[in-house]
Amino acid sequence: MKIGIVCYPTFGGSGVVATELGIELSKRGHEIHFITYNQPVRLELLSNNVHYHEVNVPEYPLFHYQPYELALSSKLVDMVKLHKIEILHVHYAIPHAYAAYMAKKMLQEEGVYIPIVTTLHGTDITLVGSHPFYKPAVTFSINKSDAVTAVSQSLKDDTLRLFDIKNDINVVPNFIDLDKYKHNGFPDCQRGMMAKEDEKIITHISNLRPVKRVQDVISVFNNIQKEMPAKLMLVGEGPEREHIESQCQELGILDKVIFFGKSNEIDKILCFSDLFLLPSQTESFGLAALEAMASGVPVISSNTGGIPEVNIHGVSGFLSNVGDVDDMTKNALHILRDNSRLKMFKQNARKESLKYDLHEIVPKYEAIYEDTLAKYLVL
Repeated sequence: MKIGIVCYPTFGGSGVVATELGIELSKRGHEIHFITYNQPVRLELLSNNVHYHEVNVPEYPLFHYQPYELALSSKLVDMVKLHKIEILHVHYAIPHAYAAYMAKKMLQEEGVYIPIVTTLHGTDITLVGSHPFYKPAVTFSINKSDAVTAVSQSLKDDTLRLFDIKNDINVVPNFIDLDKYKHNGFPDCQRGMMAKEDEKIITHISNLRPVKRVQDVISVFNNIQKEMPAKLMLVGEGPEREHIESQCQELGILDKVIFFGKSNEIDKILCFSDLFLLPSQTESFGLAALEAMASGVPVISSNTGGIPEVNIHGVSGFLSNVGDVDDMTKNALHILRDNSRLKMFKQNARKESLKYDLHEIVPKYEAIYEDTLAKYLVL
């Protein structure tokens, strides 16, 4: 198949999943065309089967905000015709499914018919999409898609609760390339680079937005380090960074916290780790938790959104109510204080992650493409 993929080309979960999906599909013989405003961050190698087409948005004094949706729709029309793309897979209902539908209608005027598969990732539904200004556009975009998927049952339930959806929604969870998390060629993960032998290493990875509740990460870590030697590794950039740096300074733990910023070496960073913290206000899936589990790192998280579908309470880690720093601390110390217990949780975390191996999940997308194309040909 010739598949067009539209996504945000950023470090966020949706961009990562879309990029790795495209790369894996290309390895399975499909021709992949990424269509977005920048080359996706994890799209390191282009090949005969992987192509990137940049969406340029001309600047006009007339527009206060440049019309990306219009530029994207036009680019989709051009790329579908030029490369004979057979199906579009768009990640996020707005603006991508909305722009894809506009492209679809323009193409129909020229006798070209192309189906749209839309994957819902969370923010497009729970934060942006439910805003009254956007709700009609989101509802329209989902209902006009030829197939719709959601990355968790929780997100599907939220979508059906918030919008008047007539379309079926298939739950296809996020996935991970488990081969990247075997740490081959990285002896002992060189743990001594980051911490002393008696120090436990705690990790958090996110875009440091308020919804991630990074202040709770600092609070839980502060409680942990009072009870045992520990280091905190923070990966990511975002609006909360300055606040949490000040928080660390006030608590007197700045020397125990390593700020990595954005990184393409998540697998190496996780292999140092003993425990992963994810106290988010909401998560549609919890891809960061899954990446940690794939590295054999147990997870202390909130029990919101799709996280309980990934992090199994008492098995791969523990779940707490949003904002319950004391309970998260108690659960973290329960794991960390006993090395044999820590080892058991590490093994369980890795075992649970096997359910989300990309070799198990990507064929589900292939089946959806084939089914959608078959239905479209009948029409």
